[in-house]
Amino acid sequence: MSPIFYVLAVLTVAGGLAAVLLKNTVHCALALTVAFAGLALLFLNLDAQFVGFAQILIYIGAVAILVVFAILLTRGTETPQAGVFSRSWFVGLVIAAGVFSVLGWAVLQSARVLPQPSAIPSVTVHDIGVALLGRYVLPLEIVALLLTSATIGAVIVAMHEKGRPQ
Repeated sequence: MSPIFYVLAVLTVAGGLAAVLLKNTVHCALALTVAFAGLALLFLNLDAQFVGFAQILIYIGAVAILVVFAILLTRGTETPQAGVFSRSWFVGLVIAAGVFSVLGWAVLQSARVLPQPSAIPSVTVHDIGVALLGRYVLPLEIVALLLTSATIGAVIVAMHEKGRPQ
């Protein structure tokens, strides 16, 4: 394995841990964006260009930014009073270790029943782009309109809640 893989793996894991352990929700959302970026770079490093660019466009460009805006629009930017890390980090760590061990066991048990690898499909990013902008252009536009209307609705709801006296 190349040293680039290890650097990207450390970046991804550090971003994920920061997203789980930090108290401030804005910092958690930004750390989640770092984890998403690390995953996208790992996909690009593995020559999975479509998945890497989809990760960048969808998760970093849409989901993470939408989460940050939703947090900033719906709550104040108060700073945590006692420390940076959450008090229940140990419980979360135990649960995460349990889930990781169960998933690891399942992967190791399923390795012996997997079928033999077949030929790699020769679909390129260009072919996927042509299909998205040709045959699947209507569903793509519907999803774009749905996400836009959800964002506008979130802003309107946040504006009405901010305007009410407390």
